[in-house]
Amino acid sequence: MTSTTETSMTSSASHTAVTVLLLAVSAFIIVTTEFVIVGLLPSIARELGISVSLAGQLVTLFAFTVMIAGPFLTAMVSHLDRKKLFVFILGLFAVSNALVAIAPNLWVLSLGRFLPALALPVFWGTASETAGRLVGPERANKAISHVYMGIAAAMVLGIPLGTVAAETIEWRGTFWLLAALSLAMAGLLMVIMPSTECSEKVGLAAQAKILKDPYFAGNLILSVAVFTAMFTSYTYLADTLERVAQVPSSQVGWWLMGFGVLGLIGNWLGGYMVDKGPLVATAVATAVLAVGMAATTPLAHVHPLLAIALSAWGIANTALYPICQVRVMNAASHARALAGTLNVSMANAGIGLGAIIGGSAITHLGLASLGYVAAVIAVVAILLSIVVGRLKK
Repeated sequence: MTSTTETSMTSSASHTAVTVLLLAVSAFIIVTTEFVIVGLLPSIARELGISVSLAGQLVTLFAFTVMIAGPFLTAMVSHLDRKKLFVFILGLFAVSNALVAIAPNLWVLSLGRFLPALALPVFWGTASETAGRLVGPERANKAISHVYMGIAAAMVLGIPLGTVAAETIEWRGTFWLLAALSLAMAGLLMVIMPSTECSEKVGLAAQAKILKDPYFAGNLILSVAVFTAMFTSYTYLADTLERVAQVPSSQVGWWLMGFGVLGLIGNWLGGYMVDKGPLVATAVATAVLAVGMAATTPLAHVHPLLAIALSAWGIANTALYPICQVRVMNAASHARALAGTLNVSMANAGIGLGAIIGGSAITHLGLASLGYVAAVIAVVAILLSIVVGRLKK
């Protein structure tokens, strides 16, 4: 009897591990879908006969849709069976990517980008919460970091590989490939993922009460500050490497790839650090981030030392993804799925704000100032983490 029970428990644990892995792969596909278009804009613009700047508004459309619609949609569907929800989301991504692949004009292409932008924040918020629920509270933080490994992998491999694939199968072929992968993941989740009990439906107003908690609201504001610091400099990293560090343009992609690969270490490290305390982990990782970003300018022309600074920056940068997600979700007294999606929305707000601040800094202070400006914002975030800690009841 004991042997049978142990075998059953082992099988269940393996099944759960496979499900978490599938959620991580799904995250990889979903995030690649979001960002791969950045590298394809010139090709899209040429074929559709529009300017690159106009095509670039597809990125803005996606980000703003995620930021605005995500929390409301997550609150509306948070009671649904997660298996059915994830299968629907991956199915929607399959259809949307196919729509982009056949788009005859910008309007159809925009629709193909708008629809998945509605679903992406729902997946981010609910996948994190579901992974934690599947493995239990003791391993929840690590499970969330595993899902976020898929996000980090997309930033490292998905976007460059998608852009390279476009050279062979063209940009439409890239989206056909994403459509096929999305459909495959929907099928695997349908077969492998266990159904979850539907929780009692809670109205949007009741879920939104978490926003009245100063501690939770403070954690959201902290996420905005952290992501603003991250993307004030990261948005223009390629330009910084080429124009400030004088890295040959043909090598910039490899430097960025190395930055991202080291970020995978940061993702694992973030999952470990957050168990020691989310606010402390946020402050420590942000401090390393600040040092790494600030050091890029004085070390720009000494490439071995620049590589060390970028390593610290890349590790801290990616560590902050799971740290911020866990920190915000743990700060919620209820409606954890909504809390996770709100963090994604605030991250997108920080990404947009960071790009604006970075662009303004380049105009008024020069490209070499970015590391210092971003580091100052990071210091503000560290001080804010101390203030937020005092709000906890």
